[in-house]
Amino acid sequence: MLAMLDRSHIREAITAGAGILRLEPCWVPRSFMIPGRRLRLHPDDLYAFGGERGGINERWFSSTTKASNGPLTTEFEGLSFVHESNGGKFLLRHAIEIAGDDLLGSDVMQREGGWNILCKFFDNMGPIPHHMHQSDEFAKRVGQRGKPEAYYFPPQYNQIENNFPHTFMGLEPGTTKADIHRCLENWNKGDNGILNHTRAYRLEVGAGWQINPGTLHAPGSLVTYEPQVASDVFAMFQSLVEGRVVDWSLMIKDVPPEHHHDHEYLIGMLDWDANVNPEFAKTNKVFPKPVCPVAQMESEGYRENWVSYGTGWYSAKELTVLPGRTAIIKDSAAYGLIVTQGHGTFGKHQVSAPTMIRFGQMTEDELFVTVDAARQGVHIRNASASDPLVILKHFGPGNPDAELLRK
Repeated sequence: MLAMLDRSHIREAITAGAGILRLEPCWVPRSFMIPGRRLRLHPDDLYAFGGERGGINERWFSSTTKASNGPLTTEFEGLSFVHESNGGKFLLRHAIEIAGDDLLGSDVMQREGGWNILCKFFDNMGPIPHHMHQSDEFAKRVGQRGKPEAYYFPPQYNQIENNFPHTFMGLEPGTTKADIHRCLENWNKGDNGILNHTRAYRLEVGAGWQINPGTLHAPGSLVTYEPQVASDVFAMFQSLVEGRVVDWSLMIKDVPPEHHHDHEYLIGMLDWDANVNPEFAKTNKVFPKPVCPVAQMESEGYRENWVSYGTGWYSAKELTVLPGRTAIIKDSAAYGLIVTQGHGTFGKHQVSAPTMIRFGQMTEDELFVTVDAARQGVHIRNASASDPLVILKHFGPGNPDAELLRK
């Protein structure tokens, strides 16, 4: 049941949750991929949107971004619902539009106009086609935002690597624009050969990458935690992946109609220097960075690492509350979170990492923490004597705590 929404209703929900909102799982299918079956969704529900929509291979977190999945996209696809204790629900997107200063802070609303972050898990059996996300310059031409994104590979979801735990990134140094022009010309000949001009990097569980707009990448088969700017723009540059044809419509999905067959324009969307960077891994690979000295944190019952940092677009942390311990954790900005392991309490809310989820079922693993609650500090208790309580936390642009880590 969708709740009637106004500022007083939102404030009542915030007060009832002591500054923390519980979110419902948000599932997204992709027609051009094969799901990797590790998102803890029941196997009977992998095609809950219908076979013609493809399998569910993504779960979106604290999302105010509508999925861009073609004409069959459903009304609320990609949008997160706040779940109320009385069974009611309302869109997080609407809550931020109506009362964003209560959730994010007036400074963020004045600067950003909203949440402006999308975070997700994606989980595929094999690699995604080599593609890029447009910069603001090109995305604005189709009424969208540009999209940088970050990757982190959580151990709790990656016991199995699936078929291709490598990612092609960028282009081989020395590649020319004429080489990529030929790949576009050869689109309808099967494999257009673009992977002949790139390098694959083996993915490392517990580490990550930063991928800026205009950079080609073909994410591999590890489950990936992905903070990104709130946008769903992309352009596929690979015509065949694992024997499956990639339709040209996925190349030009976010391209003005007059440029749908303009190869110079399409290649111009690429950040060429970033793609042919000979030290791509040195520039773009990201390793966890402790928030505070490890010994100090462990004495207080927890460990916390930055897992996405270095830009002003977004940031993310991995928090571990040690078995049988409690911790009070303060942050300077609002955030969404997903519990990946263990159980306990987060503020006044019960939290637990599910083993199996039915489509449409409520869980206890996803929350949204308002800015006031984050700054006051949240009391977190690990209810297990043996199992760590592990939580991934995603922050929008301008998180003050992350500013010192910007490159």
